[in-house]
Amino acid sequence: MKITYLGHATLSIETKDKTLLVDPFITGNELAKDIDINKLQADYILVTHAHQDHILDVEAIAKRTGAKVISNFEIVSYFEAKGIEGHPMNHGGKWTFDFGTVHFTNAIHSSSFPDGTYGGQPGGFVIETQNHRLYISGDTALTYDMKLIPDFIGELDLAILPVGDNFTMGIKEAIKASSFLNCSKVLGVHFDTFGYIKIDHKEAFEKFAKAKKELYLLPIGGNLKI
Repeated sequence: MKITYLGHATLSIETKDKTLLVDPFITGNELAKDIDINKLQADYILVTHAHQDHILDVEAIAKRTGAKVISNFEIVSYFEAKGIEGHPMNHGGKWTFDFGTVHFTNAIHSSSFPDGTYGGQPGGFVIETQNHRLYISGDTALTYDMKLIPDFIGELDLAILPVGDNFTMGIKEAIKASSFLNCSKVLGVHFDTFGYIKIDHKEAFEKFAKAKKELYLLPIGGNLKI
């Protein structure tokens, strides 16, 4: 599995046969100006919640590629009204797709579209393929529910967590989350895009190392293989 960081909380995940795009927010992110959304491939687009910085490029990419949107019922319904195919989910549910099984997990945040439309309850995903198990928390506070993931779903290969603070967890909370998840490898997202969420990278790495955990902060366009 290859994970490419496309800025903010946007990821491209290449499994053996399919490409998953997570929370596409690229054209509105000055830091990701070198990423061309017209060249991105996607078989599925996973959306954690309806805020603009997670859905801005969903419509354009889905209509070009034919990708299916996986999200909560409200978000899928919103995009289906625009002619985009989707698969609705809700908390605690799972579904097996042609690339693996997706679990829709809890997240503590808010969710509304830029036009004011209700975006349902925010969530996260655990993606299980034949060889890997990956957790994408979405924008969330630290929550004790995270403890249930390894207990009920199984051991994780990687946890993808927000680390920018203010709107989500920060570094301290992400370290605690990794303990709840029993996963020492964390890919940080939702940082540096704008002033409220800029972080000190050196300090972040030091705090994770002190906790005997491994933090990845990828450059935009950089990738990680698991």
